[in-house]
Amino acid sequence: MESKRQQKYSKLIQKELGEIFQKEGRAIVGQAMVTVTRVLMSPDLALAKINLSFLLGDNTVLFDKVENNKGQIRKFLGRRIGKSVRIIPELAFFLDESAAYAQHMDGVISKLSIPEAPEEDEDEEDED
Repeated sequence: MESKRQQKYSKLIQKELGEIFQKEGRAIVGQAMVTVTRVLMSPDLALAKINLSFLLGDNTVLFDKVENNKGQIRKFLGRRIGKSVRIIPELAFFLDESAAYAQHMDGVISKLSIPEAPEEDEDEEDED
């Protein structure tokens, strides 16, 4: 269970990283949309575990680009929050596959061939 302090830092880092990926991060991810889906802070606030989701691109390629530029992203974060925190946390990125999985399942479901349910016969009128 996260403390109030951890939750406060998580929200701050999630917000700032979201903005970094929209602005400074364009050089890293291009036109892809990056969503910071979740941030979990370690109790000492020295490590941020960050879940990322990507739209408009190859998840693994984009994730590798983010991973390879982790130092640069941390530097951007430091410029934004450095005056308000004692320590800029180390960043650990994880790929959040839930959006891609949901998109995949939508595709699978839309391709299913489900026969129409037979219409139930209404009560036949009695003939006298």
